[in-house]
Amino acid sequence: MHFKLNTVMPDETIRSNSEVVLIGAGIMSATLGVILKELQPDIKIEIYERLDVAAAESSDAWNNAGTGHSAFCELNYTPEKADGSIDPKKAISIAESFEVSRQFWSYLVQQNKVPSPDNFIKSVPHMSFVWGDKNVKYLKKRFEALQSNPIFSQMEFSTDFEQLKKWMPLVMEGREAGDKLAATHMEIGTDVNFGALTRSMFNYLEKLDGVSLYFNHEVKKLKQREDKSWRIKITDLDTGKVRKAYTKFVFIGAGGGSLPLLEKANVPEGNGYGGFPVSGQWLKCTNPEVIAKHAAKVYGKASVGAPPMSVPHIDTRVIDGEKALLFGPFAGFSTRFLKNGSYLDLPLSIKANNLIPMLSAGFHNIPLTKYLIEQVRQKPKDRMAALREYLPSARSKDWKLEKAGQRVQVIKKDEKEGGVLEFGTEVINTHDGTLAVLLGASPGASTAVSIMIDLIGRCFTNQIKTPEWEAKMKNMIPSYGQTLNDKPELLAEMRKHTSEVLKLKNN
Repeated sequence: MHFKLNTVMPDETIRSNSEVVLIGAGIMSATLGVILKELQPDIKIEIYERLDVAAAESSDAWNNAGTGHSAFCELNYTPEKADGSIDPKKAISIAESFEVSRQFWSYLVQQNKVPSPDNFIKSVPHMSFVWGDKNVKYLKKRFEALQSNPIFSQMEFSTDFEQLKKWMPLVMEGREAGDKLAATHMEIGTDVNFGALTRSMFNYLEKLDGVSLYFNHEVKKLKQREDKSWRIKITDLDTGKVRKAYTKFVFIGAGGGSLPLLEKANVPEGNGYGGFPVSGQWLKCTNPEVIAKHAAKVYGKASVGAPPMSVPHIDTRVIDGEKALLFGPFAGFSTRFLKNGSYLDLPLSIKANNLIPMLSAGFHNIPLTKYLIEQVRQKPKDRMAALREYLPSARSKDWKLEKAGQRVQVIKKDEKEGGVLEFGTEVINTHDGTLAVLLGASPGASTAVSIMIDLIGRCFTNQIKTPEWEAKMKNMIPSYGQTLNDKPELLAEMRKHTSEVLKLKNN
């Protein structure tokens, strides 16, 4: 008689419990993790990143414009209304958010939670530059609409040829004194290396009790349980081992990877959301003599149909201690949602609940489609022609093409249009506050602190109202709970303080 032994394979699944799981090791997760740890030091946090290093996608210096988007120079934040007037609301909101980021970063520096500010932020003037009668009139109107606000009071405007040469000598090389030109100038602009800042914040977080950071770990499934907690299935890409993480709160801050994860979470709040990927490229200067001649971020007007992230700019950057000069970005199209993603990302993201919004947004954005097709078909001579509009003396041999980051513009349901393309940063959270997802692109990183404070207010509603949390918030962000544009004295005080701590120009 033969007995058959039933061999049960041992369950090698690793299980863990935490109060918070952060998916994606970019600037958003780093900011949220640090703020939560400051508010509640005993909170247990797990962070999962599919790549082998933090900030390798949208937060990386070469993938991110790094402007320190403060609305000083980005013309797309000040639209012209039907009556010809300029709407400054979005610009003021973004500028205030950047001031909040500066306060938080100053707190991190003062508390020695991140190294010297030289590592991630530098003073670089912000300029808007236009040519032609119509554009010069627009820039003058924009200047008048903004400069009357305390937050933009230091803005200067000029059409004077000699003044423009002082502000941006390289841009003015080869131009005629009779050319119709204008520029605005903000001396207190900055260049931010969000990759370096993000990695510094994760280095700090990793050393804290109750924080676990896992690289090369990809989230495969998310499921909400009956008690409203979440079970997350994760694969270790190095070993193939499966991990199950159980948590009360999930934040998905995975850049272009956020939309597929939102779909996997299968929550009603995610219905109707889609994404449209836009890739980018830079022309990078290789001639040190040319790089040395320019010291500003000079933004122009976007082409018709261009997404806001494609506003052309000639951009001084300081990356890992070295000065660089970039021009672009040139938009492209790829079906990937991440620079390190799959070509199946876009087709796999199309579901029954977002098909109509996706098709409708496509129909209503034919100029964008046309623009992207034109950009994809560009030859080197076309890119050089675009560069010479900003630098007439540019030589092809001094520039080379570099691949930039991948962005996913949000598509969402709209009652009137069926679906609309959103050119901003959007946070979705479930009604029970257990899941939050960040979608979209610019001005993202620069306004990360304000975005995460808003998220905490929505998802940690009881705790944020306590005197303990409120006092800690004011310790990190002295202007917490207040606006700055309507309080000139408080604004001046905050700018003076953050300029001193971050070693920046203040006037």
